[in-house]
Amino acid sequence: MELFQYINLRRLCLGMASANASWSEENFSCSICLDVFSSPVSTPCGHNFCRTCINKFWDGQVQYKCPVCSKVFDTRPDPQVNILVSELAAQFRTTVQVKEQSCVESSEVHCDVCTGTQLKAVKSCLVCLVSYCQTHLEPHQRVTGLKKHRLVEPMDRLEDRMCKKHDRLLELFCKTEEVCVCQSCTEGDHRSHPVVPLKEEYEVKMAQLGNIEAEVSQMIQERKVKIKEIRDTVERSKADADREIADGVQVLTALVRCIEKCQDDLNQMVKERLKSTEKQAEDLIKELEQEIEDLTNRSSEVKQLSHTKDLLHFLQAFRSLKDPPPTRDWTTVEVRPPSYVATLRRSLDELEETLNMEMKKLRDDVELKRVQQYEVDVTLDPDTAHPTLILSGDGKQVHDGGVAKKLPDNPKRFTYYACVLTRQSFSSGRFYFEVQVKDKTACYLGVVRESIYRKGATGWTPKTGYWTLYYDKYGLVFNGNPAVSLPLRAELQKVGVFVDYDEGLVSFYDVEARVHLYSATSCTFREPLYPFLCPYGGKNSAPLIISAVNQTD
Repeated sequence: MELFQYINLRRLCLGMASANASWSEENFSCSICLDVFSSPVSTPCGHNFCRTCINKFWDGQVQYKCPVCSKVFDTRPDPQVNILVSELAAQFRTTVQVKEQSCVESSEVHCDVCTGTQLKAVKSCLVCLVSYCQTHLEPHQRVTGLKKHRLVEPMDRLEDRMCKKHDRLLELFCKTEEVCVCQSCTEGDHRSHPVVPLKEEYEVKMAQLGNIEAEVSQMIQERKVKIKEIRDTVERSKADADREIADGVQVLTALVRCIEKCQDDLNQMVKERLKSTEKQAEDLIKELEQEIEDLTNRSSEVKQLSHTKDLLHFLQAFRSLKDPPPTRDWTTVEVRPPSYVATLRRSLDELEETLNMEMKKLRDDVELKRVQQYEVDVTLDPDTAHPTLILSGDGKQVHDGGVAKKLPDNPKRFTYYACVLTRQSFSSGRFYFEVQVKDKTACYLGVVRESIYRKGATGWTPKTGYWTLYYDKYGLVFNGNPAVSLPLRAELQKVGVFVDYDEGLVSFYDVEARVHLYSATSCTFREPLYPFLCPYGGKNSAPLIISAVNQTD
């Protein structure tokens, strides 16, 4: 009997569930977790919960009561599985999943007729301008008048796909005006225009789109490269700023030391002069005090003698007292305070000279370190070398062998002067290289324009494309117009050459002494520049050597 009642009740509830399609998730939700029942059980008071939820709820309670009606139980109940609620919840969960799966995805065309949850459209009508799901499409498959409507694959925004003038589907493309048209348009305004199906033009444009995509990708890549260049520039700027600050601290610290030393020397000099004056005054005062003491003693003796009545004693003593004790003539003696005006002036003059020397030394050292950062690796080009020149295998050394070799004619080769260029040229930016000139009695080095005349005599000046330094035992000369003679403190070992192409600057440095020799400014460079070496001939057989930069020099 109980089984029969259960079956009837189950059928009744399932029928109600089927009839009441508006049942929501709240009807089958646990009041604790607020989700659809999972393994639902019933309490003695008739309320339903998930087994796990009610057990966890009671685990944290002192009294066992119902979470819904708050009925208190004497002992912890053993909730029993509610088979009916469990089956209804399972059916509801399945129904919800089916509905969710049948709902149109955001990227698909949905049915324009459905209310509430919109289902996926299976066809679009070009007459009705409406998209239909399978259910709402049924009249078009049954009613004679609707069967004549043109059905196509589902399309969204059907209104936008129709010709505004002829109310027909835009299914052609006019190549003349590059617009989409309908069949009626080809019989009117576009009669003489070439038209093609949309698919054909789509394929053409898709092919073009690939080129556009590649072009855009290339543009994107170029801009990424530019971003990297800008960021690298910022990083280099930060490094340059840090180096500039460090160099500035070094220079200013050295100058502060010079000033402090000058101050100490001035203080010491003034103190010594004051001490000398005080010593002179002290000695004179001691001498004066001694004379005062002697004179005081003589005065006492004279007073005593003036009171004696002994004639013999008086006359004998008077002879020794009549002359005063020997003393200095103090009328010409004086202590002159030292004058400090000239001392301060001399100290300032010495400080100025020291600071100028120190500043030039530090400035040259910092400047050389800075330009050495632009070192380039260059090698000599045998195709440009004069026939008497001999180059090393690595292209780093050259000397004059004195005997001309038979070489192939080459428009790049020097045939009049014993010169050679490097393989590398520079048309922008900055570059620096060093040449060892040790043991040379004479040589030229620097940079030249690519277009210099190489087959005959010509002047070596910036006007003809030469920015060179001449060195011999008598000194240094920059080959300008006019030439500039430069002082040489000691025998030259190595020369550094720096070029800032964009700024029009060529500078020369004595690397070993870390001294700036000369700079040609406001130069005009309109073509590639090449490092240039001329080792000279005769007894001047020592090589010129392109050497690597040693930052620790």
